[in-house]
Amino acid sequence: MKANIKHRGKTRIVVIGGGLGGLRLMKALKGCGMQVVLVDRNNYHQFPPLIYQVASAGLEPSSISFPFRKMLQGREEVFFRMGEVKSIDANEKVLQTSFGKLYYDYLVIAAGATTNFFGNERMARNVLPMKTVLDGMNLRNTILSNLERAEVETDEETLRALLTVAVVGGGPSGVEIAGALAEMKRTIVPRDYPDMDTAKMRIVLVNSDARLLKSMDEASSRRAERDLTEMGVEVMPGARVADCRDGVLYMEDGSTLATRTVIWVAGIRANRFMSTPEMTLGAGGRIVTDTCLRVKGLNDVFAIGDVSIVDGDKDYPHGHPQLAQVAMQQADCVAKTIKRRKSSEQRGGNVSDQVFRYRDLGTMATIGRKKAVAEIARLKFGGITAWLLWLVVHLRSLLGVRNKIVVLINWMWNYFNYRSSLRLIFRNEDKTV
Repeated sequence: MKANIKHRGKTRIVVIGGGLGGLRLMKALKGCGMQVVLVDRNNYHQFPPLIYQVASAGLEPSSISFPFRKMLQGREEVFFRMGEVKSIDANEKVLQTSFGKLYYDYLVIAAGATTNFFGNERMARNVLPMKTVLDGMNLRNTILSNLERAEVETDEETLRALLTVAVVGGGPSGVEIAGALAEMKRTIVPRDYPDMDTAKMRIVLVNSDARLLKSMDEASSRRAERDLTEMGVEVMPGARVADCRDGVLYMEDGSTLATRTVIWVAGIRANRFMSTPEMTLGAGGRIVTDTCLRVKGLNDVFAIGDVSIVDGDKDYPHGHPQLAQVAMQQADCVAKTIKRRKSSEQRGGNVSDQVFRYRDLGTMATIGRKKAVAEIARLKFGGITAWLLWLVVHLRSLLGVRNKIVVLINWMWNYFNYRSSLRLIFRNEDKTV
């Protein structure tokens, strides 16, 4: 079956994945005179940096999601198809998808990454990832459901497990969700559950490395750990998780932690959605590209963002960090290459592809109310200044005026009174008779 999209005599660019990199590419290709087709398994874009606020009942899922079709309205040569890519035929330049065959002239793989459980299938079944909006909703339901169960639990051992939340992973996501839960414990739980002894609630941050935020400066790491500790988070540095089963988290050193909520943010791996013998995979299953972001072994195929790793960049011999700013800069680079090639074809000349050079714009992580760390160029700072900067940067990055307004109102409302009304448990009912 062939996908129902007519070529109309124009060069076709197929983009796999509507994340930050994929959408930046679509924006950069606006007015290029070519046909662009976006393929994604969902019909909406989600904003990963704020998923932890969905998980901690600070924001609704719709506040950080935006429908692709709304976004692409008015662009006649841009198409969206919801589905999954099954394989690539590089010789025929065709994708086999869940909705049929889709031919391309240029292909850009921006499929992003998913949670890495490092091959431990039991871990994958027993812990809670935090990579998608759906993950955030599931995590929110679990946390709130366990609080409801704790309210009526009489067995002391079970109560402790219900009130213990373990966060595995000391990167930005781990630090942010641990801080959000500590704020929830301090300000929300005492009001919502006045009969509960909140002193029994524990937020434990398990980090396999010796320090938090390993990608940042040691001073920023120390500040983040100090702030979290002051907020009541128990930080466990150098602790490696071996297993999770029957409500117990097992460490490699033999120690254990009884908990009914394990949040896994210990790493990511590239999304695996295709099978092609020509493609070379690097660390974390990332697709290997050259310095122009061309996939090695394939013609007219590029890969950007978390799904790819650049081979040959002397400044980043182990690959660029899997950050939003990397994906967006790579999208701009690929857009320039495709435009150059198109212009060269029209003039009948030759032109070289754009070489990717990453420009580090800085790194930030929020910890809690008026607490954050930021590193921009040689500046390293924290506190309320870093926190306000984090708010501004993320608010500007959200898609849609409505989403920006809703998130801003939520943040202001929560800042002044912590009376969010989003602590609702939604779940599928078992309709089996």
